[in-house]
Amino acid sequence: MAKEDLLTLEGQIDEILPDGRFGVTLENEHRIICYTAGKMRKFRIRSVVGDRVRVEMTPYDLSKGRIVFRDKGPGGGGPPGKRGGFRR
Repeated sequence: MAKEDLLTLEGQIDEILPDGRFGVTLENEHRIICYTAGKMRKFRIRSVVGDRVRVEMTPYDLSKGRIVFRDKGPGGGGPPGKRGGFRR
């Protein structure tokens, strides 16, 4: 296995932790601590409890991961609300 190989697994967010971290339960019933990927932070993609996520993990530390994709949970659809912005 090369150093760049990553494991990609599916899971569900079950807890929101401080400092932008999340508790995620994987499909194989293991629980890991994850943080959001840079692109998700850049585009302000919010994750809430109940969202299905895709997690990348390194084979060297199987207790931590990075959330790279988010599916909305049940009832999470609909258009986004109007953002209050700056007016001149």
